[in-house]
Amino acid sequence: MSTPEEQSFFEAIGGRPTIELIVEVFYQGVAADEVLKDMYPEEDLGPAADRLSKFLEQYWGGSNEYSAQRGHPRLRMRHDPYVVVSDARDRWLKHFRAGLDAARLEPELDAQFWAYVLRAAEFMINAPS
Repeated sequence: MSTPEEQSFFEAIGGRPTIELIVEVFYQGVAADEVLKDMYPEEDLGPAADRLSKFLEQYWGGSNEYSAQRGHPRLRMRHDPYVVVSDARDRWLKHFRAGLDAARLEPELDAQFWAYVLRAAEFMINAPS
């Protein structure tokens, strides 16, 4: 078992169960969102939730399963077929915030996770509003 100083961010937030909770709450919001739901071609959001969970796990220091299965994340390229404007970004952030709130991370961990989410959401905008 690692000491707090040796823990990855992934371990510090509680590992895969925490990521899965965040993603589950996030996709509950997405499923009910008339703008975002159209960006997910699969009727069942389960595969998208699994991909996001694996991506976040890898990003924060967990398993490299995402890259082993899908290669480099190439987030912008993978989302390029969809028009992502500021309204979509804001909706995405709202649902992600709900996921983070459900996880009840320590404030400094929440702030670090949220800072990444804000940068990622801004980066995904690919069309003027």
